[in-house]
Amino acid sequence: MIKIQNIYYMLAYAFQELHEDGYAQVATEEFDHFADLCAAILAKGIAKQIKRGLGREYIRHSDPLHSPRGKINVSASLKQLTVIHKQLVCEFDEYTENTYMNQILKSTALLLIRSGEVRVEQKRALKKIMPYFNAVDTINPKAISWSHLRYHRNNATYKMLMNICYLIIDGLLLTTQDGPRKLAAYLDDQRMNRLYEKFVLEYLRRHYPHFGAAASHVDWHVDDGVATFLPAMKTDITLQYNGKTLIIDTKYYGRTMQTNSLYDTRTMHSHNMYQIFAYVKNKDTTQSGKVSGLLLYAKTDEEIVPDNDYKISGNRISVKTLDLNTDFPAIKKQLNAFVEDLIR
Repeated sequence: MIKIQNIYYMLAYAFQELHEDGYAQVATEEFDHFADLCAAILAKGIAKQIKRGLGREYIRHSDPLHSPRGKINVSASLKQLTVIHKQLVCEFDEYTENTYMNQILKSTALLLIRSGEVRVEQKRALKKIMPYFNAVDTINPKAISWSHLRYHRNNATYKMLMNICYLIIDGLLLTTQDGPRKLAAYLDDQRMNRLYEKFVLEYLRRHYPHFGAAASHVDWHVDDGVATFLPAMKTDITLQYNGKTLIIDTKYYGRTMQTNSLYDTRTMHSHNMYQIFAYVKNKDTTQSGKVSGLLLYAKTDEEIVPDNDYKISGNRISVKTLDLNTDFPAIKKQLNAFVEDLIR
């Protein structure tokens, strides 16, 4: 389990915009549901965007009109027999607020307004900004094509807002066959895993800039130089300092241990150990022992959680857990201890 308030801090590391003054109040509030937290962030974020001005784009239209506008499409007019109604099909561009990103913002806000997991004050704040979207259409949240979103200088301020909308819709949205769409209380494990990875990476970048934290590729240490068809190895986080390297693989699971029912024994997830071992051994091409690995699980409520250090073939590989259900200063203290211990 993770304290909802800590998700805000994780998001703040992932999205630098949340460090702006307008979001300071959100950091001090207590939330019972992730949807409520997102509603608070989105209400303030959209309000800030409205002050800047809602984004506008030229949208291509092709409509039958009584008064010709733009380019007349003669072929379409004949096909649709619009002349009978004294109309012509015209193609024209309109500079409008009814953009895809504004449609996503409006549709997500309405979803939160209808959610039982969002408090009245957050709903009130979202309703207050809805009149600014009167000219904006709503869309089906499940039909949003996130991969088609493109950012540039004029809409860069939308990026964080779109990411929050994505977490709400793709990570929280539940559907029922007979009832309306509902929002879950927590993000699913897949999205939490991505957020957890991003948080740890950005935390290390900010607090340990001299370690050069980055997600990097590891080449296979093949004897004959032929690596055709071998899978790519990309680390979650790689740190380098004083000739030493630490590879961190973050994991967010509902259960950190796997159980062998036949022998009634518990072990760590085998594929995770194989993965970190492969990263470390292929990175340490000179067998110097100066490359270490850390499997960093998010702590669960299991009675037994991993807290181990191993020396395997000359390299140190550790398996630790990070308790996300405590105060954020304690989380920072844990992270600092892991890194400083393994890199020295």
